[in-house]
Amino acid sequence: MKLCYSYTLFFVFILTAGFSQDDYANDNELRYEDYIYKPNIKTVQLHETSWEFSLPLIKFNQGEQLLLSFDDLDADKKQYSMTIVHCDAKWNPSDLMISEYIQGFFDLNILNFNFSVNTLQKYTHYSIAFPTNNMQLTKSGNYLVYVYLDGDKTKPVLSRRFMVYEEKVSVLANIKQAIGNDEQYEKQHMDFSIVNTSYNITNSHVDLKVVLTQNYRWDNAVYDIKPTFNTPTQLTYSLDDASTFNGGNEFRYFDTRSMRTYTERVNKIYKDSTNHYRADLTNDPNRSYLNYIFYNDLNGGFLIKNKDMATNQDIEADYVWVNFFMPFDNPTPEGNFYVLGKLTNWKMDKVNRMSYNYTRQGYECTLYIKQGYYNYIYAFLKDKSKAGDETLTEGNHWETENDYIIYVYHRARGTYYDQLIGMRKFNSRKN
Repeated sequence: MKLCYSYTLFFVFILTAGFSQDDYANDNELRYEDYIYKPNIKTVQLHETSWEFSLPLIKFNQGEQLLLSFDDLDADKKQYSMTIVHCDAKWNPSDLMISEYIQGFFDLNILNFNFSVNTLQKYTHYSIAFPTNNMQLTKSGNYLVYVYLDGDKTKPVLSRRFMVYEEKVSVLANIKQAIGNDEQYEKQHMDFSIVNTSYNITNSHVDLKVVLTQNYRWDNAVYDIKPTFNTPTQLTYSLDDASTFNGGNEFRYFDTRSMRTYTERVNKIYKDSTNHYRADLTNDPNRSYLNYIFYNDLNGGFLIKNKDMATNQDIEADYVWVNFFMPFDNPTPEGNFYVLGKLTNWKMDKVNRMSYNYTRQGYECTLYIKQGYYNYIYAFLKDKSKAGDETLTEGNHWETENDYIIYVYHRARGTYYDQLIGMRKFNSRKN
């Protein structure tokens, strides 16, 4: 059955108050996106079980599993459960009944948990691998897994997107410099083809949906792109401005794997009055006018690690208040700056929104983060916009190393859901 929620009163309140949605979010209203609903929940990760840096993406009917994990800072034992919702290509709940996409149990209890050891911040670490023998997915496509408390699905704790794909079509792709004006120095253009030699697509303009993402960001994802040329066995996508992305810059980074030694990006480490760790990062320069410099990064990801003493990083890595500061001459009234990356769930909301400090003349933000090595950028979100823009703070360079994914969805005639019939992940420097 399709999950339904009433938005009417919620939006009336927003319009009346005149504030943005992230300031007045209903914590009990399920969102079909990566989201944390409770402040005690931290460090949510979802990836294919074989590698912690992998995407939440598995191949259909091949026995692959995803690992979902998170920390509860209440440091007690709770009854958490999870369930799964099938979504369409635009991440709206599909019209499928749950019995049409899950075989076996519709819910799983999260039974694997451990309490933190030798940490100032006490927490409980929970984890679960799925699908299982008792819960099998019977269709490809977009999915949302969400965790809820005490058997009550109206109490969501966290939600995460994942994809299950098939290989019914092949995807060929190429990244190159954009053409025209100054874009050739700042942007990356994607040309690609979908080869459907052994799979029938009746009407590609209606039944096929293609989605493009950069570095697993959904705020600037491209939807509804249409083919430029058609043949019976190949669809070609080129000469379309929609498949042109900002090149951006290599991600900034900091290292809090040790609370005993400073790294090049950490200016000060200390304990505050509440006996919690704090780390002041060195001031971040505005890179929009600097020349491009290549260095290896995690494209916005992070690695959890305590290298002082821990043998089990899941429960022996501590938490740190990390202070970010970016000098900026004057506040910008047209929008807000955000710390963006996997560390902030690739979202721009009140938790990672930066505020302007008139005394220091710059933007600042403090995040409570588990020990590790982190990538991040500063993104500007213009009022009424959905996509963050790194141009003002990071600059754009066509040479930047970025990961891209092309997702190909198809709604076959006579069906009422989008199956994920192909995908291709590729890198701008490793075509």
